[in-house]
Amino acid sequence: MKSTEFFRRFVFLSVVAILAVSTPAVADGIDAGDAFEKLKALAGTWSGHSVGEGEAKDSDHDDMKTVHQIQVSANGSVVMETMSPGSPHEMINMYHLDGAELVLTHYCAGGNQPTMRLNRSESSSSDMVFEFTGGSNLDPKVDNHIHDARITWEGDDRIMSQWIAYANGERAGKMTFALERGSD
Repeated sequence: MKSTEFFRRFVFLSVVAILAVSTPAVADGIDAGDAFEKLKALAGTWSGHSVGEGEAKDSDHDDMKTVHQIQVSANGSVVMETMSPGSPHEMINMYHLDGAELVLTHYCAGGNQPTMRLNRSESSSSDMVFEFTGGSNLDPKVDNHIHDARITWEGDDRIMSQWIAYANGERAGKMTFALERGSD
């Protein structure tokens, strides 16, 4: 009888172990592909204003009217956002899938190119959080650069994007853009 009980427990624990190993983990938050499709839907012209905090408040970007143009390119494989097109402050953000990850490269007017990845567990279909992963032409321990970004949907035709700046390895400011689709 004891051997039968042992055998039952052994079989039960074996089945539990096999299921635990073979069942894929379900990630919290948003799927990168779904997030990318949501970004594609932003295609068009967006207008609004910017508000700065910290070092960004002291910049000439603070409290200015702005336009962002968003387009889908390269056969649907990339979303290109042009911030303040044609101005001395023009910057470009490129969003694309890299396997199962959604990545963002910010081509800054400061001459650096920080890269970020969607934090899927911190994001939702109405709030996408991008975190710094590296970049080119910058030393994150020293140089001013955009370190993190967030895009929040406040309705079908309203978004807010926030860009967190770092300098000397720590947070130095934030620029927030409140934008409406097609408004002047």
